[in-house]
Amino acid sequence: MMRWLHRLLPYGLSLLVMPAHADLVILQYHHIATDTPASTSTTPALFKEQLNLIAKLKIPVVPLEEATRKALKGEDNDKPYVAITFDDAFESIYTTALPLLKQRGYPFTVFVNTDAVDHHHRHYMTWTQLQALDSTQGVTIGGHTSDHAHLVPRPGETAAHWKKRVVRSMDSGMSRLREKLGSTTTLFAYPYGEYDKALEAMIKQRGWLAYGQQSGPVGPGSDPQAIPRFPAANSYGQIGPLRNKLLSLAFPIEASLLPDPVIQRNPPSLQLPLPDHWKADHLHCYGSLRGALPVTFNASTNTVEITPSSAFSGRRFRYNCTYPAGDNRFFWLSQPWINPEEKED
Repeated sequence: MMRWLHRLLPYGLSLLVMPAHADLVILQYHHIATDTPASTSTTPALFKEQLNLIAKLKIPVVPLEEATRKALKGEDNDKPYVAITFDDAFESIYTTALPLLKQRGYPFTVFVNTDAVDHHHRHYMTWTQLQALDSTQGVTIGGHTSDHAHLVPRPGETAAHWKKRVVRSMDSGMSRLREKLGSTTTLFAYPYGEYDKALEAMIKQRGWLAYGQQSGPVGPGSDPQAIPRFPAANSYGQIGPLRNKLLSLAFPIEASLLPDPVIQRNPPSLQLPLPDHWKADHLHCYGSLRGALPVTFNASTNTVEITPSSAFSGRRFRYNCTYPAGDNRFFWLSQPWINPEEKED
Protein backbone atom coordinates (compact mmCIF):
# COMPACT_ATOMS: atom_id res chain seq x y z
CA MET A 1 0.00 0.00 0.00
CA MET A 2 3.02 2.29 0.48
CA ARG A 3 4.40 1.96 -3.09
CA TRP A 4 2.60 5.14 -4.14
CA LEU A 5 4.82 7.24 -1.87
CA HIS A 6 7.89 6.35 -3.87
CA ARG A 7 6.16 7.42 -7.09
CA LEU A 8 5.53 10.85 -5.58
CA LEU A 9 9.06 11.54 -4.38
CA PRO A 10 10.41 13.17 -7.58
CA TYR A 11 7.77 15.92 -7.33
CA GLY A 12 8.81 17.04 -3.87
CA LEU A 13 11.00 20.09 -4.47
CA SER A 14 9.35 21.42 -7.58
CA LEU A 15 5.73 21.41 -6.50
CA LEU A 16 5.62 23.16 -3.17
CA VAL A 17 8.08 24.63 -0.70
CA MET A 18 6.58 25.35 2.72
CA PRO A 19 8.08 27.23 5.68
CA ALA A 20 10.23 25.00 7.87
CA HIS A 21 8.26 23.46 10.71
CA ALA A 22 7.62 20.06 12.20
CA ASP A 23 4.78 18.04 13.62
CA LEU A 24 4.66 15.13 16.04
CA VAL A 25 4.77 11.61 14.63
CA ILE A 26 3.52 8.87 16.99
CA LEU A 27 4.42 5.25 16.30
CA GLN A 28 2.07 2.51 17.48
CA TYR A 29 3.18 -1.03 18.34
CA HIS A 30 1.67 -4.15 19.91
CA HIS A 31 4.05 -7.16 20.03
CA ILE A 32 7.81 -7.00 19.52
CA ALA A 33 8.14 -10.69 18.75
CA THR A 34 8.24 -13.36 16.06
CA ASP A 35 5.74 -15.85 17.52
CA THR A 36 2.69 -13.59 17.79
CA PRO A 37 -0.01 -12.60 15.26
CA ALA A 38 1.60 -11.12 12.14
CA SER A 39 -0.87 -8.26 11.80
CA THR A 40 0.09 -6.80 15.18
CA SER A 41 3.72 -7.87 15.46
CA THR A 42 7.03 -6.17 14.79
CA THR A 43 10.03 -8.47 14.75
CA PRO A 44 12.85 -7.54 17.13
CA ALA A 45 15.17 -7.19 14.13
CA LEU A 46 12.85 -4.72 12.40
CA PHE A 47 12.26 -2.84 15.66
CA LYS A 48 16.04 -2.36 16.02
CA GLU A 49 16.20 -1.11 12.42
CA GLN A 50 13.40 1.35 13.11
CA LEU A 51 15.19 2.71 16.18
CA ASN A 52 18.41 2.94 14.17
CA LEU A 53 16.59 4.94 11.49
CA ILE A 54 15.23 7.38 14.07
CA ALA A 55 18.75 7.84 15.41
CA LYS A 56 20.24 8.19 11.92
CA LEU A 57 17.71 10.90 11.06
CA LYS A 58 18.52 12.59 14.39
CA ILE A 59 14.84 12.77 15.33
CA PRO A 60 14.29 13.32 19.06
CA VAL A 61 12.11 10.73 20.80
CA VAL A 62 9.93 12.61 23.28
CA PRO A 63 7.39 11.87 26.05
CA LEU A 64 3.94 11.40 24.58
CA GLU A 65 1.73 13.70 26.65
CA GLU A 66 4.01 16.74 26.65
CA ALA A 67 4.72 16.38 22.93
CA THR A 68 1.04 15.92 22.07
CA ARG A 69 0.01 19.05 23.92
CA LYS A 70 2.80 21.05 22.24
CA ALA A 71 1.79 19.79 18.79
CA LEU A 72 -1.88 20.58 19.36
CA LYS A 73 -0.93 24.13 20.35
CA GLY A 74 1.32 24.53 17.32
CA GLU A 75 4.38 24.97 19.53
CA ASP A 76 6.59 22.94 17.20
CA ASN A 77 10.17 23.79 16.41
CA ASP A 78 11.79 23.34 13.00
CA LYS A 79 12.79 19.71 13.63
CA PRO A 80 10.69 16.53 13.39
CA TYR A 81 10.06 14.64 16.61
CA VAL A 82 8.53 11.27 17.47
CA ALA A 83 6.79 9.48 20.34
CA ILE A 84 6.62 5.70 20.80
CA THR A 85 3.52 3.87 22.05
CA PHE A 86 2.45 0.28 22.68
CA ASP A 87 -1.11 -1.05 22.98
CA ASP A 88 -2.33 -3.91 25.17
CA ALA A 89 0.61 -4.43 27.61
CA PHE A 90 2.06 -7.48 25.89
CA GLU A 91 4.98 -9.19 27.63
CA SER A 92 7.40 -8.63 24.76
CA ILE A 93 7.26 -4.90 25.54
CA TYR A 94 8.88 -5.70 28.88
CA THR A 95 11.25 -8.46 27.79
CA THR A 96 12.34 -7.19 24.35
CA ALA A 97 11.40 -3.55 23.71
CA LEU A 98 12.28 -2.15 27.14
CA PRO A 99 16.01 -3.05 27.06
CA LEU A 100 16.40 -1.59 23.57
CA LEU A 101 14.60 1.62 24.45
CA LYS A 102 16.44 2.04 27.77
CA GLN A 103 19.73 1.60 25.97
CA ARG A 104 18.95 4.65 23.84
CA GLY A 105 17.21 6.60 26.58
CA TYR A 106 13.96 6.72 24.59
CA PRO A 107 10.73 7.38 26.53
CA PHE A 108 7.57 5.47 25.63
CA THR A 109 3.95 4.90 26.63
CA VAL A 110 2.04 1.64 27.20
CA PHE A 111 -1.77 1.58 26.96
CA VAL A 112 -3.12 -1.20 29.20
CA ASN A 113 -6.36 -3.16 28.93
CA THR A 114 -6.58 -4.31 32.51
CA ASP A 115 -8.77 -7.45 32.39
CA ALA A 116 -6.16 -9.27 30.30
CA VAL A 117 -3.54 -8.57 32.96
CA ASP A 118 -5.90 -9.54 35.79
CA HIS A 119 -6.75 -12.84 34.08
CA HIS A 120 -3.15 -13.69 33.15
CA HIS A 121 -3.86 -13.91 29.44
CA ARG A 122 -1.12 -15.40 27.30
CA HIS A 123 1.53 -12.97 26.07
CA TYR A 124 0.48 -10.26 28.55
CA MET A 125 2.59 -8.69 31.28
CA THR A 126 1.86 -9.33 34.93
CA TRP A 127 1.03 -6.54 37.36
CA THR A 128 4.47 -7.03 38.87
CA GLN A 129 6.06 -6.36 35.50
CA LEU A 130 3.80 -3.37 34.92
CA GLN A 131 4.68 -1.96 38.32
CA ALA A 132 8.37 -2.29 37.47
CA LEU A 133 7.74 -0.68 34.11
CA ASP A 134 5.76 2.15 35.67
CA SER A 135 8.66 2.94 38.00
CA THR A 136 11.12 3.09 35.09
CA GLN A 137 12.21 6.58 34.09
CA GLY A 138 10.67 7.70 30.81
CA VAL A 139 7.81 5.17 30.86
CA THR A 140 4.18 6.33 30.98
CA ILE A 141 1.12 4.12 31.46
CA GLY A 142 -2.17 4.96 29.72
CA GLY A 143 -5.66 3.49 29.64
CA HIS A 144 -7.03 1.10 27.01
CA THR A 145 -10.34 0.07 28.71
CA SER A 146 -10.78 -2.88 31.03
CA ASP A 147 -12.06 -5.38 28.47
CA HIS A 148 -10.74 -4.12 25.11
CA ALA A 149 -14.31 -3.84 23.88
CA HIS A 150 -15.50 -2.24 20.65
CA LEU A 151 -16.75 1.12 21.85
CA VAL A 152 -18.88 2.31 18.94
CA PRO A 153 -22.61 1.53 19.12
CA ARG A 154 -23.69 -1.92 17.96
CA PRO A 155 -26.55 -2.39 15.51
CA GLY A 156 -29.84 -2.20 17.43
CA GLU A 157 -28.16 -1.12 20.68
CA THR A 158 -30.06 1.52 22.63
CA ALA A 159 -28.30 4.75 23.55
CA ALA A 160 -28.73 3.97 27.25
CA HIS A 161 -27.20 0.50 26.95
CA TRP A 162 -24.32 1.79 24.82
CA LYS A 163 -23.48 4.53 27.30
CA LYS A 164 -23.61 2.15 30.27
CA ARG A 165 -21.25 -0.43 28.77
CA VAL A 166 -18.83 2.15 27.37
CA VAL A 167 -18.60 4.10 30.62
CA ARG A 168 -17.95 0.88 32.52
CA SER A 169 -15.30 -0.29 30.05
CA MET A 170 -13.40 3.00 30.05
CA ASP A 171 -13.73 4.05 33.67
CA SER A 172 -13.19 0.65 35.26
CA GLY A 173 -9.96 0.31 33.29
CA MET A 174 -8.72 3.65 34.57
CA SER A 175 -9.81 2.77 38.11
CA ARG A 176 -7.85 -0.47 37.99
CA LEU A 177 -4.71 1.41 36.89
CA ARG A 178 -5.12 3.74 39.87
CA GLU A 179 -5.59 0.78 42.19
CA LYS A 180 -2.60 -1.24 40.98
CA LEU A 181 -0.17 1.48 39.90
CA GLY A 182 -1.37 4.68 41.54
CA SER A 183 -1.81 6.04 38.02
CA THR A 184 -3.68 9.28 37.42
CA THR A 185 -3.19 9.14 33.67
CA THR A 186 -5.33 11.14 31.27
CA LEU A 187 -3.97 9.29 28.22
CA PHE A 188 -6.29 6.81 26.51
CA ALA A 189 -6.10 4.67 23.38
CA TYR A 190 -9.22 3.39 21.59
CA PRO A 191 -9.36 -0.41 21.24
CA TYR A 192 -9.01 -1.30 17.55
CA GLY A 193 -8.74 2.45 16.89
CA GLU A 194 -12.54 2.67 16.76
CA TYR A 195 -14.38 5.81 17.84
CA ASP A 196 -17.24 8.08 16.83
CA LYS A 197 -18.24 11.66 17.62
CA ALA A 198 -20.39 10.70 20.61
CA LEU A 199 -17.53 8.72 22.15
CA GLU A 200 -15.16 11.62 21.55
CA ALA A 201 -17.53 13.86 23.50
CA MET A 202 -17.42 11.46 26.47
CA ILE A 203 -13.63 11.42 26.34
CA LYS A 204 -13.53 15.21 26.21
CA GLN A 205 -15.77 15.46 29.29
CA ARG A 206 -13.17 13.41 31.18
CA GLY A 207 -10.33 15.67 30.05
CA TRP A 208 -8.45 12.83 28.38
CA LEU A 209 -6.26 12.82 25.31
CA ALA A 210 -7.35 9.90 23.11
CA TYR A 211 -5.33 8.11 20.44
CA GLY A 212 -6.56 6.19 17.41
CA GLN A 213 -4.93 3.93 14.85
CA GLN A 214 -5.38 6.08 11.76
CA SER A 215 -2.06 7.24 10.34
CA GLY A 216 -0.70 10.76 10.17
CA PRO A 217 1.23 13.27 12.27
CA VAL A 218 -0.22 15.52 14.97
CA GLY A 219 -0.51 19.26 14.39
CA PRO A 220 -2.51 22.27 15.60
CA GLY A 221 -5.58 21.18 13.59
CA SER A 222 -5.68 17.68 15.09
CA ASP A 223 -8.51 16.54 17.36
CA PRO A 224 -7.32 15.95 20.97
CA GLN A 225 -9.83 13.08 21.20
CA ALA A 226 -8.87 11.45 17.86
CA ILE A 227 -5.10 11.73 17.71
CA PRO A 228 -3.49 9.83 14.82
CA ARG A 229 -0.66 7.32 15.14
CA PHE A 230 1.33 5.40 12.55
CA PRO A 231 1.04 1.61 13.03
CA ALA A 232 4.58 0.18 12.87
CA ALA A 233 3.97 -3.58 12.65
CA ASN A 234 5.89 -5.60 10.07
CA SER A 235 3.49 -4.83 7.21
CA TYR A 236 3.48 -1.06 7.84
CA GLY A 237 6.85 -0.41 9.45
CA GLN A 238 9.33 -1.28 6.72
CA ILE A 239 12.29 1.07 6.67
CA GLY A 240 11.76 2.77 3.29
CA PRO A 241 8.16 3.88 3.86
CA LEU A 242 8.87 4.56 7.55
CA ARG A 243 11.26 7.36 6.65
CA ASN A 244 8.45 9.17 4.82
CA LYS A 245 6.18 8.77 7.83
CA LEU A 246 8.76 10.04 10.31
CA LEU A 247 9.26 13.19 8.22
CA SER A 248 5.59 13.77 7.39
CA LEU A 249 3.60 16.92 8.20
CA ALA A 250 0.06 17.27 9.50
CA PHE A 251 -2.53 17.98 6.84
CA PRO A 252 -3.64 21.64 7.19
CA ILE A 253 -7.30 20.98 7.99
CA GLU A 254 -9.33 21.42 11.15
CA ALA A 255 -10.40 18.05 12.51
CA SER A 256 -13.91 19.41 13.08
CA LEU A 257 -14.37 19.39 9.30
CA LEU A 258 -13.80 15.64 9.08
CA PRO A 259 -16.78 13.25 9.17
CA ASP A 260 -17.79 10.77 11.84
CA PRO A 261 -15.87 7.53 11.20
CA VAL A 262 -19.00 5.36 11.52
CA ILE A 263 -20.30 5.10 7.97
CA GLN A 264 -23.86 5.77 6.89
CA ARG A 265 -23.32 4.32 3.43
CA ASN A 266 -20.70 2.17 1.74
CA PRO A 267 -18.55 3.53 0.20
CA PRO A 268 -18.49 6.77 2.18
CA SER A 269 -17.53 10.12 0.64
CA LEU A 270 -14.82 12.38 2.01
CA GLN A 271 -14.80 16.11 1.25
CA LEU A 272 -11.71 18.20 1.96
CA PRO A 273 -11.11 21.94 1.57
CA LEU A 274 -7.88 22.81 -0.24
CA PRO A 275 -5.54 25.62 0.81
CA ASP A 276 -5.56 28.33 -1.85
CA HIS A 277 -2.08 27.56 -3.13
CA TRP A 278 -2.64 23.81 -3.45
CA LYS A 279 -3.26 22.08 -6.77
CA ALA A 280 -5.92 19.39 -6.75
CA ASP A 281 -4.04 17.16 -9.18
CA HIS A 282 -1.13 16.93 -6.73
CA LEU A 283 -3.35 15.45 -4.01
CA HIS A 284 -3.23 11.64 -3.98
CA CYS A 285 -5.64 9.47 -1.99
CA TYR A 286 -5.63 5.71 -1.47
CA GLY A 287 -8.07 3.26 0.10
CA SER A 288 -7.30 0.24 2.25
CA LEU A 289 -6.47 -2.71 -0.02
CA ARG A 290 -7.89 -0.67 -2.88
CA GLY A 291 -5.13 1.52 -4.30
CA ALA A 292 -5.69 4.96 -5.79
CA LEU A 293 -9.07 6.60 -5.25
CA PRO A 294 -10.71 9.15 -7.59
CA VAL A 295 -10.30 12.78 -6.49
CA THR A 296 -12.85 15.25 -7.91
CA PHE A 297 -12.13 18.98 -7.65
CA ASN A 298 -14.86 21.60 -7.24
CA ALA A 299 -13.36 24.94 -8.28
CA SER A 300 -16.30 27.02 -7.01
CA THR A 301 -15.81 25.82 -3.42
CA ASN A 302 -12.09 24.95 -3.69
CA THR A 303 -12.80 21.49 -2.28
CA VAL A 304 -12.13 17.95 -3.36
CA GLU A 305 -14.36 14.91 -2.98
CA ILE A 306 -13.11 11.36 -2.66
CA THR A 307 -15.80 8.79 -3.45
CA PRO A 308 -14.78 5.25 -4.47
CA SER A 309 -16.83 3.49 -7.12
CA SER A 310 -17.61 0.39 -5.05
CA ALA A 311 -18.18 -0.66 -1.46
CA PHE A 312 -15.42 -1.71 0.92
CA SER A 313 -15.44 -5.05 2.70
CA GLY A 314 -14.41 -5.52 6.31
CA ARG A 315 -15.21 -3.68 9.50
CA ARG A 316 -12.46 -1.04 9.28
CA PHE A 317 -10.81 0.76 6.37
CA ARG A 318 -9.17 4.10 5.68
CA TYR A 319 -8.64 6.77 3.08
CA ASN A 320 -5.04 8.03 3.19
CA CYS A 321 -4.26 11.30 1.40
CA THR A 322 -0.91 12.99 0.84
CA TYR A 323 0.29 16.21 -0.72
CA PRO A 324 3.95 17.03 -1.47
CA ALA A 325 5.47 19.54 0.95
CA GLY A 326 8.89 19.92 -0.66
CA ASP A 327 12.24 18.40 0.24
CA ASN A 328 10.80 14.90 -0.28
CA ARG A 329 8.27 15.34 2.54
CA PHE A 330 4.49 15.02 2.55
CA PHE A 331 1.43 16.39 4.26
CA TRP A 332 -0.49 13.33 5.42
CA LEU A 333 -4.12 12.70 6.39
CA SER A 334 -5.85 9.43 7.21
CA GLN A 335 -9.63 9.24 7.55
CA PRO A 336 -10.73 6.07 9.40
CA TRP A 337 -14.05 4.40 8.60
CA ILE A 338 -16.00 1.84 10.62
CA ASN A 339 -18.81 -0.37 9.36
CA PRO A 340 -20.58 -1.57 12.52
CA GLU A 341 -22.68 -3.99 10.48
CA GLU A 342 -19.55 -6.09 10.04
CA LYS A 343 -18.56 -8.60 12.70
CA GLU A 344 -16.51 -7.42 15.69
CA ASP A 345 -12.97 -8.78 16.08
